[in-house]
Amino acid sequence: MRIYPAFFRLVFSGMDPEKAHHIGFRMIRLAERTGVSTVLRRACRPHPSLRRTVMGIDFPSPFGLAAGFDKEGHGVAALADLGFGHVEVGTITGRAQPGNPRPRLFRLIEDRAVINRMGFNNDGAAAVAPRVRAVRPVLERRFRGTRPVVGVNIGKTKAVELDDAVGDYLAGTRLLAAHADYLVVNVSSPNTPGLRLLQDIETLRPLLAAVGEEADRVAGRHVPLLVKIAPDLADADIDDVADLVADLGLDGIIATNTTVARENLRTPAARLAEIGAGGLSGAPLKSRSLEVLRRLRSRLGEDTAVVSVGGVESAGDVLERLDAGADLVQGYTAFLYEGPFWASRINRGLRHALAGRAD
Repeated sequence: MRIYPAFFRLVFSGMDPEKAHHIGFRMIRLAERTGVSTVLRRACRPHPSLRRTVMGIDFPSPFGLAAGFDKEGHGVAALADLGFGHVEVGTITGRAQPGNPRPRLFRLIEDRAVINRMGFNNDGAAAVAPRVRAVRPVLERRFRGTRPVVGVNIGKTKAVELDDAVGDYLAGTRLLAAHADYLVVNVSSPNTPGLRLLQDIETLRPLLAAVGEEADRVAGRHVPLLVKIAPDLADADIDDVADLVADLGLDGIIATNTTVARENLRTPAARLAEIGAGGLSGAPLKSRSLEVLRRLRSRLGEDTAVVSVGGVESAGDVLERLDAGADLVQGYTAFLYEGPFWASRINRGLRHALAGRAD
C-alpha cells in the first residue's frame, strides 16, 4: 500500500496537477464501476469502534474527505469504498460555472501543500442534485448498519453580485438540501472575488438564517447546517462567528478553509511569485488550523459541532484534533500525496490508538 508515494513521484509529480487529479479520480471511479472496489470496501471499511454520532447523524468514522475533491458528486460511492466516514461534495453554486482560467492548481511538493484558484468550477446545483439524491440509496444498500455520510457544500456563483448572494445561496439550497445529510455554507474561499466579505457578522447573520430556514422547509426535516470559515480571520472575528453560530443555533463550524498566507514555506519565493494568487492548503496549515479549532472549542458549547480541517496527514493528526475538541476531522491535500489507501491507514491507526488507550 505504501508504493503510492513512489508512483506519485514517477507518474504524477511531473504532470499538470489538474490533469493528474482528473486521471486519479477517474481511476477511483473505474474501480467502483468494474466492481474492484467491492473488495476495497471490505478491506477499507472503518472498524465499528470508530463510529460516532455528531449533529444527530451516525458516522462510521470521525475522518472524512473535505469539499474540493469531488466538486460535482460524480464519485461519492467510489470514495466511500476507500474508507472515508463522510464525503463532502462541492463547492456547488446556484448556477453552473467554469471556474477560473487554467493553470489554477499548483503543487508545492517540498511543503506537501497545494495552491489552488479553481474558482468553484462545477456543473451547478440543478445538475449535481440528482447525483447526490441517487447515491444515498446506493450507500445504504452497500453498507449495512452505519453508512458513509454525504455532506453538501454550497457557495456563491461568481457572476452574482454580493448584494444578491443570499438569493443565490437559497437557489442552491432549494435544489440540494433535501438530498444532503448535512449542508455547509462556504463563505471562505479566497478564489471568488468578495466572497470572504460575507464572513462579516452583519452580512453572515441573515445569510445563515435564511439558508437554515429554507433547507429545513424544502427537506421537510432538520438539515444540519454548518458554516466554513477561513484561517485568516483575526481571533476576535473567530470569536464573533462562534457567538453568531451559537446565537442562531447552527449545528456547527468547519475550520478551516485555505489560506492566502505564504509564511514559512520551503518552496522558493520566486516560484510562489510565479504561481500567484490562490488558497494554500496542506501541511503548512496545520498549526493555524489547530489554533482555530482550540479557540472555537473553548468558545462553543458541546452541542455545537466543530469539524477540523487543514494540514491533516496522519492518524496522529486526526487523534490530536479529536483530543483538542473536534467532533469530526477532514482531509484533502494529503490524499493527493498519499494515494487511495490513505483513509484506510488513518482509520486503522485511529483504531489501534484508541484501543491502546482503552487498555
